[in-house]
Amino acid sequence: MSIETPLSFRCGDADLIGMVHTPDDGPPRRGVLIVVGGPQYRIGSHRQFLLLARALADSGIAAMRFDYRGLGDSGGEFAGFENIGDDIRAAADAFQQAVPGLEEIVLWGLCDAAAAILFYVPGDSRIAASVLLNPWVRSETGYAKTQLRHYYLRRLTSREMWSKIFRGRFQLFESLASFFGTVRTATADDARDAGDNSTAGGNPLADRMAEGLAGYSRPVLLIMSGNDLTAREFDDAVKASPEWQTLLAAGRMTRHDLPAADHTFSRRMWRDEVAEITIDWVRGLPG
Repeated sequence: MSIETPLSFRCGDADLIGMVHTPDDGPPRRGVLIVVGGPQYRIGSHRQFLLLARALADSGIAAMRFDYRGLGDSGGEFAGFENIGDDIRAAADAFQQAVPGLEEIVLWGLCDAAAAILFYVPGDSRIAASVLLNPWVRSETGYAKTQLRHYYLRRLTSREMWSKIFRGRFQLFESLASFFGTVRTATADDARDAGDNSTAGGNPLADRMAEGLAGYSRPVLLIMSGNDLTAREFDDAVKASPEWQTLLAAGRMTRHDLPAADHTFSRRMWRDEVAEITIDWVRGLPG
């Protein structure tokens, strides 16, 4: 059994609330700081963050989860995932104070928390590694193209969909209207990009994430769901980016795919697999 200790710490003028999970067999030198994707509470969807922290501590790895400003039990104003660097730093400071002997911190984040982590890591030498799950690179252009490639085309070849159509249980006209709206968005964006080579294939959020990763020389674990448009949009953005291709070729990133999993790993088997992958990878880090 691990030890769970609530704590309060300051970030600017706000009081933040967190929970530290420590092994009961001695102080660890490495810990995992769970950055909430959201906006949501530090327990996580399907209690994932709580259960992950307990699994880490039971495996000898300290863990901390917290609410950043304006969310959950923490005070202050919510400023969006692009502006939580101070919150992450304050949480890392509190984590080290709460766990004597903690030398290295691994950041762990799902969705927009993965993006926030890449914005943050170049400026904190304590961050020994990062775990990114289904990173968020959402743009109107990217999402429209992702829907076409990975949702609508798959639906058109789905026996289940055609069965529903023939049984009169499928909203055909509404779905067609949505489909053609997506086609118009993607086509218009392609035409605009063709006339402006400086933006062709670009994704500003993905570019900023690549910039953060380029300034960070530590290992990165990427865990991706197979049944998730957010994950597919990230993959499409990476394929279109020379900067990301160069970073991937550097060999610092390890990737695990869960082909059947949804965005939040909502089933127990997926959640447990994520925890197992995380624990094994963190244990295997050098040093």
